[in-house]
Amino acid sequence: MVIPWGRILSAALGVGDLALQRRSASRSETEDDRRLAPRALGHLETRLAGVVVAALKEAFDRDSRRLDLERQQLEAERVRAERALRLELLRQAGDRELARLRLTAGVAVASWIATLFLSARLMGGSVGPRVTLGAGWALLLAALAAAFAAQAGVGSALARIDLDRQAAIPSSAAGALAPWFIVLGLALVGLAVLIE
Repeated sequence: MVIPWGRILSAALGVGDLALQRRSASRSETEDDRRLAPRALGHLETRLAGVVVAALKEAFDRDSRRLDLERQQLEAERVRAERALRLELLRQAGDRELARLRLTAGVAVASWIATLFLSARLMGGSVGPRVTLGAGWALLLAALAAAFAAQAGVGSALARIDLDRQAAIPSSAAGALAPWFIVLGLALVGLAVLIE
């Protein structure tokens, strides 16, 4: 059997030509479509891309404004917390100072009363021990007066730094004069003992 190589070759070349014609026809159609498509779809795609970009920009702007607001709120909270901590530390320091001054005043009064009981032995003696006892009492009374004055100063300083100034208890004239009346009364009692 003889193979017709000529016909097979001719058929293959015909199929190749047919494929080339189809390819060139499809190329020309796609090139025409490509030329026409940007005109038709280009405006739509451009508008759509512009809308998407604008929406993204608006979303990013909104998020950045929200983040800025949150940062400002956090900063304000931090400042408030630091201020509250400073005020609390000042209040605690003031309370410690008041406790120390009250202890000093208590020691001064207790010492004065203890020396009052011992004064009976010294009253019958010479002038020297009586003057020394009087000077000691004067110093104890001065310590008591200084403790009262310092307590008043610390109390007023604590009232000034109080956050809720309307709720702070105001100091009255009677409250301010009471410690001084105590000091004057103790001084007169001591003077009476020394005069005897």
